Amino acid sequence: MNNTTATMSRTKSLTQVALFAALIFIMAFTPFLGYIPLGFTRATIIHIPVIIGSLMLGPKKGAALGFVFGLTSFINNTINPSVTSFVFTPFYSLGEYSGGLGSIIICFVPRILVGITPYYVYRLVAKIAGKKGKKVPAAGLALAGLTGALTNTLLVMHMILLFFGDSYAAASEITGNVYLAILAVIGVNGVPEAIVAAVIVVLIGKVLMNTKVMKNIGV
Repeated sequence: MNNTTATMSRTKSLTQVALFAALIFIMAFTPFLGYIPLGFTRATIIHIPVIIGSLMLGPKKGAALGFVFGLTSFINNTINPSVTSFVFTPFYSLGEYSGGLGSIIICFVPRILVGITPYYVYRLVAKIAGKKGKKVPAAGLALAGLTGALTNTLLVMHMILLFFGDSYAAASEITGNVYLAILAVIGVNGVPEAIVAAVIVVLIGKVLMNTKVMKNIGV
């Protein structure tokens, strides 16, 4: 590969990531679109472009988009905090409760993995379907959407329990079992988010992940 070809390839790659990253930023900073405030927490649909980006561009670029997702969460929780924002940023404190290294881990690691796990779930389904002589079913897209959304919710909530269990409970005014409260958040927020992600990834994936569209965007 000569220098010109290599430069064109890098430019194309950066453009692909930039398009998805721009969508993530637009969603993140449009009120009530990417991050939906629900009192002491926020629901989100920003994982959806990360998941679709992972499926179309691969796990490395998906991980980069996941980092962008985490960055928007970091910024949002720093400049527009809720009562539990200290679990996502070390630059916000609520009385005696403050963030730290654990906040950065929670904010970025699960979101980066959102850009990786759906790709491998989808490829596994594709491999199984291929052995049976079938095209990749909508179930592959749905499972990728579910996996990406649940990767985010399950890891974030369990890491909050690990790093900030008592502080999170106090800030959220949880008086009972903290883990049961964490499971309640997963059930109330995480499960609907996963279902929505599965449906949207199927609908959008069927349109974007065909040979003609993928060729047009250089994938």
